[in-house]
Amino acid sequence: MDQSESNGAPPSEMAYLTYNGKTIELPVLSGSEGPKVLNISDLYKELDVFTYDPGFASTASCTSNITFIDGDKGRLLYRGYPIQNLAEHCDFLEVAYLLLHGELPNAQEEKEFVDSIIHHTLVHEQISNFYGGFRRDAHPMAIMVGVVGALSAFYHDSLDIHDEEQREIASIRLIAKMPTLAAMAYKYSAGQPFIYPKNNLCYSSNLLRMMFAVPCEEYIVNPVLVRAMERILILHADHEQNASTSTVRLAGSSGANPFACIASGIAALWGPAHGGANEAVLNMLYEIGSVDRIPEFIKKAKDKNDPFRLMGFGHRVYKNHDPRATVMRKTCHEVLEELGIKNDPLLNLAMELERIALQDEYFIEKKLYPNVDFYSGIIFRAMGIPTSMFTVLFAIARTVGWVAQWREMISDPTQKIGRPRQLYRGKSERKFIPLEKR
Repeated sequence: MDQSESNGAPPSEMAYLTYNGKTIELPVLSGSEGPKVLNISDLYKELDVFTYDPGFASTASCTSNITFIDGDKGRLLYRGYPIQNLAEHCDFLEVAYLLLHGELPNAQEEKEFVDSIIHHTLVHEQISNFYGGFRRDAHPMAIMVGVVGALSAFYHDSLDIHDEEQREIASIRLIAKMPTLAAMAYKYSAGQPFIYPKNNLCYSSNLLRMMFAVPCEEYIVNPVLVRAMERILILHADHEQNASTSTVRLAGSSGANPFACIASGIAALWGPAHGGANEAVLNMLYEIGSVDRIPEFIKKAKDKNDPFRLMGFGHRVYKNHDPRATVMRKTCHEVLEELGIKNDPLLNLAMELERIALQDEYFIEKKLYPNVDFYSGIIFRAMGIPTSMFTVLFAIARTVGWVAQWREMISDPTQKIGRPRQLYRGKSERKFIPLEKR
């Protein structure tokens, strides 16, 4: 925001709206990046009208210093840093610190932050009882919604949202315990014993070990897979005011405790139009079935009258390359090479589809490039992670962004309880008729 606006001085620009014979001034606000914003907060008071914006696609619901997206140019910034630089040169907890505190940590700050995360990875032993209450075939996201929300029943010393120290403790607990809870959901569905975290492992190593280790033998951490997981987590850590982040902020605006707020974000993320995109990619590949059927489905994708859509290509926000996809493509090929996967029909199909899409004039003209979801689904498949866990891993990454956004909202002196308006089109007031006369 311009300095003149942040220190209380009047904005340098005004827009004017005339309705029903009355003209009012609408302050024009400027951010450090992105389009200018009309402040319509006094519109109802001044003109007795609301705006109509389904999905809030043209409405800024808050001010934020955390993440910025320029969809036209294919840019994604965390606290001003391009996502490609962070994914290539940082580990996940460095980026988590950045999102939470606004700056990359120095060596001492990183050590203290990592230590605080490591020593909060265990969950209360009674929480394991929750898992036994679910059916073995329960979707892991259903389990995560319930178990994360239930954390508020165990950690009463970090529920006061007005206490800065308690907010910090809750933030650390959520980020630290999410991989443990996710791995427990996976182990429960597989009928295997839960694996406790180890304090000498990094964040992603711990996650992979808790998911794939068994008590009978030692689990050997593969550094290529760990680095792939680190990049996936970094690339998914935050993404501006998307559906789940907005849900966390909306829940938080009511004063709900942080564990309930993050559980609400998990519920929103579960939707196939949001967090389920990489799962949809795998389902699409199953539908295509084989490499020789790709031309048939490419033709269907180009037909406006055909309901078939190629999942994992293009993006609602990015009108150019998804900047995350560039990093993810490189990571995808590194993982496939490391695992020596050459004869998996589904992965061969995905790679051929990628090759065709990057060369086909239709896809180039429409800028339908493979996005981050296309590659992350392939990586998870190669690593042996079941499709039902894809969105859970997304939730682990996005917890950092949710927590950062929640903390920012709580600290904002201008924040109010969320209360969207509506355009009512139901019945006008009518006379009540008693039951015996209807």
